[in-house]
Amino acid sequence: MRALTASRRAAQAQRDPAPSRLGYRYQRLMLTPGFRALVRTGVPVMLIGIIVANWFSHVENRQMLQDRIAQAKETFQTRPQFMVQSMQITGAEAELQAQVAALLPVVFPVSSFDLDLEAMRRTVEALDAVRAARVRMGEGSALEVVIDPRVPAALWRDSGTLRLIDASGVQSGTIATRAARLDLPLIAGDGAEQHIQEALALYAGAGPLRDRVRGLVRMGERRWDIVLDRDQRILLPAEGAVAALDRIIALNTAQDMLERDVAIVDMRNAQRPTLRMNEEAAMAMHRAEEITINNGADE
Repeated sequence: MRALTASRRAAQAQRDPAPSRLGYRYQRLMLTPGFRALVRTGVPVMLIGIIVANWFSHVENRQMLQDRIAQAKETFQTRPQFMVQSMQITGAEAELQAQVAALLPVVFPVSSFDLDLEAMRRTVEALDAVRAARVRMGEGSALEVVIDPRVPAALWRDSGTLRLIDASGVQSGTIATRAARLDLPLIAGDGAEQHIQEALALYAGAGPLRDRVRGLVRMGERRWDIVLDRDQRILLPAEGAVAALDRIIALNTAQDMLERDVAIVDMRNAQRPTLRMNEEAAMAMHRAEEITINNGADE
């Protein structure tokens, strides 16, 4: 009887549905959101990280990956739609186009990914003759360089060098002889290029004297002299130079002043304009005065 009772108790103990202490704690942990996320996500991620770190720890694996990336990048960048086949330079004369082409030694065909358009633009704009430039990808797989050249407004004689300068006083090149650009006014003197606007205004206001103007000379970095043919010179004031020139033109129109033996017209003092005769005329006048004085003494 006792043996039967003990066997029943053993069977009941085996069929006990209650979890063990360890199982109970595990179930409690699984009910915690943080632990459940760690088991489902953190552990797999950690294992993947360990595997990846172990793979990258080998030099040959890293080199293989770099080679694969470089190969894929090159394959993509050298597609036909990304290749540049030629360069087109517009907006300038042939000489300036040749200078620009020499500054941009691009070997075609080349991938557009290998071109630094901004650096190329800065290189082109570094030329004296270029005011601005645009570099872009044009149609037909061509690199397009559009040049906005500086327009020379005058010639500046600087220590024997003839420099082309625009209306802002910026140099745009040099020439060998004055005869190469007879269409431009000639200026000279210290600081002449810094007052180019006033020089251009004087040249434009010369009117009937323009064909006789040989150049404008900046004197003492404060005023202008206008040099005419026949060794004549007009000395203008530091202030109101254009108005003084207008007055000279009016006097010349009325009295043909500059058609006579006048060497210098001094307008530095607007209240007292002064005329100076040339040397031959002055000597002739001096001789005439001596003759007059001698004749008066004889009488």
